[in-house]
Amino acid sequence: MTDRAKKILAAADLIACEDTRVTKKLAQAFGFTAPLIAYHEHNAEKVRPKLIEKVKNGGVVALVSDAGTPLISDPGYKLAASAIDEGIDLISIPGASAPLTALLLSGLPSDRFFFNGFLPSKTGARCKNLKELESIPSTLIFFESANRLASSLTDMATVLGNRPAAVARELTKKFEEVRRGSLQDLAAHYTEAGGPKGEIVVVVGPPGKAAAAITDASLDEQISDALLQNSLRDAAEIVATATGLPKKKIYQRALDLTKKAGN
Repeated sequence: MTDRAKKILAAADLIACEDTRVTKKLAQAFGFTAPLIAYHEHNAEKVRPKLIEKVKNGGVVALVSDAGTPLISDPGYKLAASAIDEGIDLISIPGASAPLTALLLSGLPSDRFFFNGFLPSKTGARCKNLKELESIPSTLIFFESANRLASSLTDMATVLGNRPAAVARELTKKFEEVRRGSLQDLAAHYTEAGGPKGEIVVVVGPPGKAAAAITDASLDEQISDALLQNSLRDAAEIVATATGLPKKKIYQRALDLTKKAGN
C-alpha cells in the first residue's frame, strides 16, 4: 500500500469492493472507516447507479479489487465509463498488476504486448480465438484457470506453434512462481503435474519473423499433439482451425495416424 493509496481510502465516504470480507481485513489493518459495499460482475448493473449518485451528491467513492488492478478483466471499467459519461473526475492509484508483472518476469519481449484476458473454456472456441491472435506481432498475455491450464497450453502450441512461454502464478504473493519453457514443454508438465494453485497468467512470445510452410511432418506433429487430449473429431477441428487446411483432409490424416499407431 502506497502512502497515496492510504490517504485516498482514508478520505473515502464509501469503498466499493469485490468481497467486503476481504476488504474488511485491509480496512481494519490501516484504520479505514468508510462503509464497504460489494461491487462485482453479479450485482454491477444494480449497484453502479448508486455509486454514481453518491459521487454526484458530493461523496468520494473508492473502488478496490481483491487482487490485482481494478478494471482489468473486471466490471470496474463500466463504472469508470459511467463516471466519465457523467463528467465525474477519476483518479487512478496504481498497484500490483498481474499481466504486467508476468510480462516483466517472463523474459519475453516487452516492447509490444497484447492482453487477451481469459480464453473460451471450450476447445473449439478457444482455438478459434487463438487463430485470431496468431499473426499479432507481439507478446501475448492470458489469464487462465488451473483446471484448464494444460489443455489451453496444448491448444496454444497447436494453433500458435511451439513458441517460448511462461506460466506465472500468485504474483506478488507469498507463493509466487514462474515456470518458463516452450508451449509444448509447459503443456506436458502441467498435463502430468496438474494445474497449480492460485491465480495464473500465461505469457507467450511473439511469432517468428517468417512462418514456416506446413510440411507433412509438422502437420503430423500437430495432429499427434492434438490427439493427446482430444477425440479424433475434435483434434481434426483444432488442427484445421490452426492451419486453415480442410477439416476433411485433417480428419483422414488423423485417422491414418491412429491406425498406424494401433499397428
